[in-house]
Amino acid sequence: MEVKKNPKADLQNFTKLFIQLGLVLALFIVYVSIEHKTYDRVIADLGTASLSGEEEEEMVITSRPIPVKPPPPPPPPPAPEIIEIVEDKEEIEETVLETTETDEEEEVIVEEIVEEVEAEEIVEDVPFAIIEDIPVFPGCEKGTKAQKKACFSQKISKHINRKFNSSLASDLGLSAGKKRIFVMFKIDQTGSITEIQARAPHPRLQKEAERVVKTLPKMTPGKQRGRPVSVRYSLPISFLVE
Repeated sequence: MEVKKNPKADLQNFTKLFIQLGLVLALFIVYVSIEHKTYDRVIADLGTASLSGEEEEEMVITSRPIPVKPPPPPPPPPAPEIIEIVEDKEEIEETVLETTETDEEEEVIVEEIVEEVEAEEIVEDVPFAIIEDIPVFPGCEKGTKAQKKACFSQKISKHINRKFNSSLASDLGLSAGKKRIFVMFKIDQTGSITEIQARAPHPRLQKEAERVVKTLPKMTPGKQRGRPVSVRYSLPISFLVE
């Protein structure tokens, strides 16, 4: 008896179907592998490795203060070698203190108390710029202090210009230009001119300036707090050498 095959059981009839399924599966695998995403592996920082084993604990070094011993007390003074015994037979004179209390009937005389006033020190040598009452040049007696001061300077300048020998500078062979002579003198308590000092570019000009200042007239002395005092005065003399 022969076994008959069922035509539906023949697998060759499904060859095309298997090929299509295999192709679809292969395409699916390829697609999945293409779409698959990978990420870089990140390893967290674990810190610096210590090769010395266990970490050393920090130790705080403390010092114990050494107590300061107080200095030893000074030794007691030595005992006297000889003890002198004094007999209590000497008579001691008692000091009697007199009382300062006064009797009610006794008259008390109070001396007059005179208050001493210290003499105010006045400087004998005062600069012209700070003197209270400036020296008065003859002819400048009237006017206020400012007017007297302006008159004083004007009279001094006129006197010097009139008396000074200006041609002397040309005879000395000085270089051309403006020259100056600085003169300083004092007007003392009597109004006289004293202690004349001059500084000039030539000794002959210095002597000429001193000579001219000596010809100044006697003035009314300056006063400081109502008292005549010496007054210092500086005078520049300018002239032109051609």
